[in-house]
Amino acid sequence: MSSPTIAVIGGGAAGFFGAITAAETFPNARVIIFEKNRTVLNKVRISGGGRCNVTHACFDNRQLVKHYPRGEKPLRSLFNFFDANATIGWFEQRGVRLKTEADGRMFPETNTSETIIDCLLTTARKARIEIRTSSGVTSLTPLETGGWRMTLLSGEVMNVDRVLVATGGYPQLPSYDWLPTQAEPLLSPVPSLFTFNVPDSPLLSMAGVSVQDAGVSIVGTKQEQRGPLLLTHWGFSGPAILRLSAWAARVLAEVDYQFMLRVNWVPTLNEAQLRNTLQDFRQQNGKKQVTSQNPVGLPSRLWQHFAEAAGISGEQRWADLPAKPLNRLIERLTNSQFQVVGKSTFKDEFVTCGGINLGSLNPQTLESKAQPGLFFAGEVLDVDGITGGFNFQSAWTTGYVAGTNIGR
Repeated sequence: MSSPTIAVIGGGAAGFFGAITAAETFPNARVIIFEKNRTVLNKVRISGGGRCNVTHACFDNRQLVKHYPRGEKPLRSLFNFFDANATIGWFEQRGVRLKTEADGRMFPETNTSETIIDCLLTTARKARIEIRTSSGVTSLTPLETGGWRMTLLSGEVMNVDRVLVATGGYPQLPSYDWLPTQAEPLLSPVPSLFTFNVPDSPLLSMAGVSVQDAGVSIVGTKQEQRGPLLLTHWGFSGPAILRLSAWAARVLAEVDYQFMLRVNWVPTLNEAQLRNTLQDFRQQNGKKQVTSQNPVGLPSRLWQHFAEAAGISGEQRWADLPAKPLNRLIERLTNSQFQVVGKSTFKDEFVTCGGINLGSLNPQTLESKAQPGLFFAGEVLDVDGITGGFNFQSAWTTGYVAGTNIGR
């Protein structure tokens, strides 16, 4: 095949990376990106609050794979081809320097996602990639002679030699119906990375208050996470909640997002240690009011709420605090429980769990086992990471692996 036509379906991060890699690896190929929307790279544009969290500063791939609730095993080998170091080098070679923030997230030094978009568009133009917007694909049929017949929404029909599907995740199984049958059944898609709706939470009035380290868990399961937690006007958000929603995505879908959330506001201390900490503080600050003085570093409004909920009045001094309200305070700090009755998608980072089963693909090339010449990359795969640049890293990696093999 001296001059194949490669169709890339989807103009997002994985699609562009796959197309660019294919065009650079197989310079004789004609590479065309088909995007159903009027603009490309839309998720890149809004991610990270408009700054684009390109990757994460995790350079041990054995540790990197642990940030993926689904896809850890296949990513182990795929990261050998293209990992976070490779991502940094790829963008730097094209004039985009990345910076690392305190939590490990990496952004362009310019602090705008337009830098990443411009880089991808410029590189695609240099590689002579054709970009067709408003060009959704409605069917994909293998030809007996090899290659594929693609039908577009407009009714146009095209024959191409190879296809890379990088459409992103779909919310429902029927949305995948245009794809040819795969070797393994599709995995039903459910949301990952979402916040928790708690309309009856007594903390709704404290929207905007954050706690730097909280332990969160789902009662009745082994699902638990730790990290920053944000109080919102609908319930709970922040990295700890988003990570919990990702790891428990299937569990929570099964219970229709109706469950009991447990929060430990002082996860560095067990109950006995917390009791000792409060007793020591009491001895040294006996004359001070309980509601205005807290030894565990919680935001003052939150501490005041817990103290009042434990039956401690504003005039109550530490020296005179009875045992019962002290016990109630310890219980609230270590074991607050809230009834969750739904979810809200986290607009910048929303991803889908489910899609193309990795068992359907060649693990070294991401080519379909059942349909030779058909490749997959990005979120259409049953691979998803927590927040922090991990989903973009899997997009770059899978796009690169598919792109280096699609013209062979």
